Amino acid sequence: MAGLIGIGLSGVLGHQSALNTTGNNITNANTPGYSRQEVQFESSPTRYTGNGSVGTGVDISNIRRLADQYLVDQVRSDTALYNEQETLRKELSRLDDLLGGQDTGLSQTLNNFFAAMQNAAEDPGSLPQRQLVLSEAQSVVNRFQALHEEFIQQRELVKAQQTQNVADANTLLNTVAQLNLAISESPGVAQGRLPNDLVDQRDEAIRKLSEILQVRVNQVGGGQLNVSLANGQALVVGADASQLGTRRNADDPTRLEFTLTNGNRTQVIDDQITGGKLGGLRRFESEGLAPAFDELGRVAIALQESVNHQHQIGMDLEGDLGGLFFSEVNSREKQLARAIASGDNQPPQNSVVGVDITNPSELPAGSWTLLFTEENGRSYELIDQKSGKVVNQGRLPDELPAEITMPGFNIFVESGDFSKGDSFQIQPTRFEAANIDLKVEREEDLAFASPVRAQADSGNSGDARINQGLMFDVRNPLTNAPLSEFSQRGQLSPELEIYFTSDTEYVIRDPANPGTPLETGTYQPGISNKLFTEDPSDPDYRGFQFEISGNPKTGDSFTIGYNTNGTADNRNAELMAALATKNTMNNGSQSFTEGYAGLVEQVGVKTRQAQLDSDSGRTLLDQSVNQREAVSGVNLDEEAGKLIQYQAAYNASARVMGVAQELFDTLLGTFR
Repeated sequence: MAGLIGIGLSGVLGHQSALNTTGNNITNANTPGYSRQEVQFESSPTRYTGNGSVGTGVDISNIRRLADQYLVDQVRSDTALYNEQETLRKELSRLDDLLGGQDTGLSQTLNNFFAAMQNAAEDPGSLPQRQLVLSEAQSVVNRFQALHEEFIQQRELVKAQQTQNVADANTLLNTVAQLNLAISESPGVAQGRLPNDLVDQRDEAIRKLSEILQVRVNQVGGGQLNVSLANGQALVVGADASQLGTRRNADDPTRLEFTLTNGNRTQVIDDQITGGKLGGLRRFESEGLAPAFDELGRVAIALQESVNHQHQIGMDLEGDLGGLFFSEVNSREKQLARAIASGDNQPPQNSVVGVDITNPSELPAGSWTLLFTEENGRSYELIDQKSGKVVNQGRLPDELPAEITMPGFNIFVESGDFSKGDSFQIQPTRFEAANIDLKVEREEDLAFASPVRAQADSGNSGDARINQGLMFDVRNPLTNAPLSEFSQRGQLSPELEIYFTSDTEYVIRDPANPGTPLETGTYQPGISNKLFTEDPSDPDYRGFQFEISGNPKTGDSFTIGYNTNGTADNRNAELMAALATKNTMNNGSQSFTEGYAGLVEQVGVKTRQAQLDSDSGRTLLDQSVNQREAVSGVNLDEEAGKLIQYQAAYNASARVMGVAQELFDTLLGTFR
């Protein structure tokens, strides 16, 4: 009887555990990371008798956690991928909305400015029209600065997210390390029986860690897992967790760099941070935000340089040459701000390095690293940060200053001492949108007129005509020195006369000294003949050019002088308004508005691609989660069926014990 009772008892106890396990599955059906469990039964050791072997009941061999490690790893990988893509999409969408919005973007403001300029050109003497030009110009300045400030705010938001995610990652790393220790100390680990709940908690912690960055997981002895970065750099080894950190980047103080501290050793791991939210934020910095800073600054430089140049070769209402319209792109302060010395440079850190904008039309948007490569501090490499390629290299002369020439800009090394490994961030356009400013303060200072004009002598006998000329410059663009013709305020020095000594020959002379010709020339009838060179290197370059057409006669003359009292002249205003559509960027292939539209398009394309990638990543993650759930997830219908099954087995086992009791009572009754 004792054997039958034992058999029934083992069934009752075994199925009671099965009922408990099934109940636990049901109650944890919605617990994140929970893997369903099942009781594995095996027969108790058989008792051998003379008549054969007799069963002794049932034992529980294991309470198994149903999990497929491949599917668990796949969920981690897809989690890192999706969170990277979704983070990138969110940040790019915010940037896209900012640049493309009618109220927040630059396009409408630029259009309003040039429209006001065109209206003023139709009535150049109107002070209200001139005031409108200044008002719209200030709006352009404000919009550039506002966009730059918005970029800064988004950059600071990205940095705050990076800091918070690093803190969250450290919490999870410590959790994994603590769970490793708890699992390794659990009873039964040596026999391969892991504490299922702790293993689930550890897997869920690593999955959450994968939302932050991509990690690799390796199984080691004692039921422990080691966690590392994608390249194998250890994050968790057994019960020891390293600590992630952030600090200001020594090369670019506006950025954060990532560090990993293990004991007393701290190293920079920027290039190893991939996947997850941190990977998405790093991609946004390099693929979205930095190009936006640079492209917007490039538009600001092109606008300032083109409008400034045209304004400076005009004449204002008071007869003076135009000054700066916007701020000077090559001020000393701006030049030096474009070259940022690394904080890791060797003492004495006394270098003076700057960047001079030479041709905005050729100027690319981007950043470069100027790296000194030899102990003598003279050999250098210029590395494109986007491609990582060396785009210029050489050796500085023993005596400074020196220049490193690039398309659209020059790097000047004015003075200082350099050591091997010293570097400078070269950012020609990065800060220009913040530094643009309006310099014209009064309506009268707007230079809408051309400073030169020509007229034919009233006694001319031929039908030759002279146009009103084209201004090139009032300073020599090669030397930046003032041209002598414009050295005296309010007059042309000297005034010029074109006098025809024959029908096909002429001289250019100073009317005050007609006996000494300044130039001579041959006139070709039937075509438009240009007067004065347009080559700045020519000694006779005067900064302007006129054309004569028709049929002159001997003795005919034309006078070129300063445009005194030319308040109704709108020639320069027309040329300034025409800058709206003039191709002044990308080697003469784009206007300002097209250049800005190109920035909006670039961000828009990246945003749409990020959306597609995010949708694809979401689909892959859903598939992986569903596959894992098919193995590890709790099916309530299935568990309900098991409850009935185990309950019936429990009742039957209890009945076996009852039968044993009845038999025992019957046996006792035979001896009474």
